Amino acid sequence: MVDNAEITSEVGIIKISPDVVSVIASIAATEVKGVAGMSGGFTDDIAEKFGMRSTNKGIKVQIEGNETAHIDLYLLVEYGLRMQEIAWEVQQNVKKAVETMTGLKVADVNIHIQDIVMPREKKEEDPSRKTK
Repeated sequence: MVDNAEITSEVGIIKISPDVVSVIASIAATEVKGVAGMSGGFTDDIAEKFGMRSTNKGIKVQIEGNETAHIDLYLLVEYGLRMQEIAWEVQQNVKKAVETMTGLKVADVNIHIQDIVMPREKKEEDPSRKTK
């Protein structure tokens, strides 16, 4: 495994950090209906308590041979929805986004469902604010 993807072009070298792939994958994953968020590990949770935000929380990216990405996503999904459908849609969305934006080939997008989140209850509208 390598640290950065390194692509040689006619004018020079393009280096793509795994962190960039993580950000793209995170955005693509959370666009899918039913994904409540990403689940970070112990260190991500500690960092958040100190006000630090991890851009690759819940994502592990490995780049192999400067051209192939392996992506693991640790997801929180909403209760009551079909997990297999959510996972499949996340896999498709992440693969498409990463390949389109970086030119890397995505070998696999592995989904790890870490928890189920209850949907938030809609707040009832304040009756005094209703218009007649």
